[in-house]
Amino acid sequence: MSVSAAGIDFALELFEGLGPLSTRRMMGGLCLYRDGVIFALLRSDGSLWLKGAGAFAARITAEGWERWTHARAGRRPTAMPYWRLPDAALDDPDHACDLAREALRDLT
Repeated sequence: MSVSAAGIDFALELFEGLGPLSTRRMMGGLCLYRDGVIFALLRSDGSLWLKGAGAFAARITAEGWERWTHARAGRRPTAMPYWRLPDAALDDPDHACDLAREALRDLT
């Protein structure tokens, strides 16, 4: 299953305030980049996930954001460096962009 055109449009519109973005399809999802740095994923189920590192990752973990885990057959789940964007940010592009900027500060 791949991401929908409507999902891609929504993600690009949500993060429009960040300036020019680029995208790349990967593993049925879509990676979003700002200045060549991946900061978010759009998964095929329509969910948006921010990449976290450093202080930002520590803060959103402490706040209880859902972290993406991936499990392969016969192996333990692996925690990926992505956290689900809160519902409040999905309805507020300014908030979503503020969170993305914070994520990007610790990714660059």
